[in-house]
Amino acid sequence: MSTTTVSPAASPAASATAAGASRRRVRRRGRSSPLSRTVTHALLILASLAATAPVAWLIYLSLGPDKNDYLHPGGIASKAALTNYAFVLQHTNIVHWLASTLIVALGTALVGVAFAATTGYAVSRMRFPGHRPLMWVLLLTQAFPIAVLIVPMYEIFSELGLIDTYGALILVNCSTVVPYCAWLMKGYFDTVPVEIDEAGRVDGLSPFGTFVRLILPLARPGLAVAAFYSFVTAFGEVAFASTFLLDDDKYTFAVGLQTFVSEHDAQWNYMAATAVLIAVPVTAFFYLVQKHLVTGLTAGGTKG
Repeated sequence: MSTTTVSPAASPAASATAAGASRRRVRRRGRSSPLSRTVTHALLILASLAATAPVAWLIYLSLGPDKNDYLHPGGIASKAALTNYAFVLQHTNIVHWLASTLIVALGTALVGVAFAATTGYAVSRMRFPGHRPLMWVLLLTQAFPIAVLIVPMYEIFSELGLIDTYGALILVNCSTVVPYCAWLMKGYFDTVPVEIDEAGRVDGLSPFGTFVRLILPLARPGLAVAAFYSFVTAFGEVAFASTFLLDDDKYTFAVGLQTFVSEHDAQWNYMAATAVLIAVPVTAFFYLVQKHLVTGLTAGGTKG
């Protein structure tokens, strides 16, 4: 005679307790703890304050009407005014500085991105002798300090009659931005499927036609990042601009700022106001390309 053992059914209370514990375990795995979220938010707030505090302090100092107000910043609040901005706009060459800076920065962005995009595409798609060493040679050029490069470049452009021209400064800035942007664009082109190039050749397009009509439209985020980097680099460059530009009317913003500081005097209030005005074009340019920046910065990290 066999005996059958029947296990008792679990009680409703035990089932509810087990289900609740399971849900709590799922929430713990999927969501961070309150302490972790608090620490993360606190760190993000501190990082935001560290990033914005210098800008806010510069704006605050620019409101002080006297050149020595930076020594006693507590008194600026009671006499804050926009007189520094009025003086800079009316009695300096800031309009010429702005025009020169935009010519150099936009020229560097256009020329630099053109060279970087073609170089990155050639290395990404074509296998020619020396295609791998080429990228490392470009990277090696960044190891030379600017002080070493200024003298030979000045001699070259002097022989070509390009001293005190925007073209010379644009070419010099391109020597700085193209190596980095070429690496950036190569990484981005590596993520574009090769089948697109093959489809272009099937349709009768030349390699350059495929590059211009098919690849470049897909590479807009990468182009935006390269253009923004080139623009900002040329916008704030000082060493080359102060060496190759001799005419006061051709000074860029970075060089024009130096006119407020002399051997015996320093007009920090005007310098602060000018620095705030300088940030306006960069902010506007960032606004134009910002929707592509995040995509372009992350797309070259993986191949797919």
